[in-house]
Amino acid sequence: MTTIKEIKAAIQSLSLDDFTSLKKWIMESDWEDWNQEIEADFNLEKKVQIYTDGACIKNPGPGGYGIILSVNEDRKELSGGYSYTTNNRMELMAAIKGLEALKFPCEVELYSDSQYLVNTMTKNWKRKANIDLWEELDELCSQHQVKFLWVKGHSGHPENERCDFLARKAAKQPNLPSDSGY
Repeated sequence: MTTIKEIKAAIQSLSLDDFTSLKKWIMESDWEDWNQEIEADFNLEKKVQIYTDGACIKNPGPGGYGIILSVNEDRKELSGGYSYTTNNRMELMAAIKGLEALKFPCEVELYSDSQYLVNTMTKNWKRKANIDLWEELDELCSQHQVKFLWVKGHSGHPENERCDFLARKAAKQPNLPSDSGY
């Protein structure tokens, strides 16, 4: 017998188009009771926590980003960097790369120590620079329900500290690509 966990894993491995088609088929079927049960049991609208941080060795200079994706007990770390960029660009890139890693629409809590990122997304701060990244972030946010949350940096928050470590480590890697938007 197939377990709920195995079925969830199979659903989560679908492409966005296949997932959308499956969900539409389920919701349009005549099995109303089954629809409610599968919606509740499989939690098709996945809840995800994304922790992000960006760093630059000099500003501008080599930069990196660190990300933790967390779903229930599952956790994935991502990082990357650029040879010449800014700290603000890396903060934005961390959020972008975190959202890009999601395979289908999710309810997201995105944590960052960047007031630049969080306040621009929640308090409509004016976007004066990095327009290329803001446009990319807006597009990704339109695919998910994203709540931006600020955490104080360098204050002992375990996920923020780990993201900072990943970002700084990525910024120090050799042969980093160039940041084409900078």
